[in-house]
Amino acid sequence: MSESAETAGGQKPKGAVAVFVFGIVGLLLCQILGIVAWVKGNDYMRRCREASVEPEGLAVTGRILGIIASVVLILAVIFWVFMTPFMVD
Repeated sequence: MSESAETAGGQKPKGAVAVFVFGIVGLLLCQILGIVAWVKGNDYMRRCREASVEPEGLAVTGRILGIIASVVLILAVIFWVFMTPFMVD
């Protein structure tokens, strides 16, 4: 049975804990995983809307952490690109 058919009965989709873990790890260790948390969080929210169920708080938190980690990554890249010419002897 497909995953969308399972969630159609009003059951919460799986993956909330994974989104949360990716969000935490993305924020603290490897910001690239923040992008993964953001994408997986969006997918989880979409599946919750399709099943007409309230998303779990862990998934919402993981998605927000993923967004924050992604913004930190983008700011770090911008800082690196613009500051590199000043760091060269």
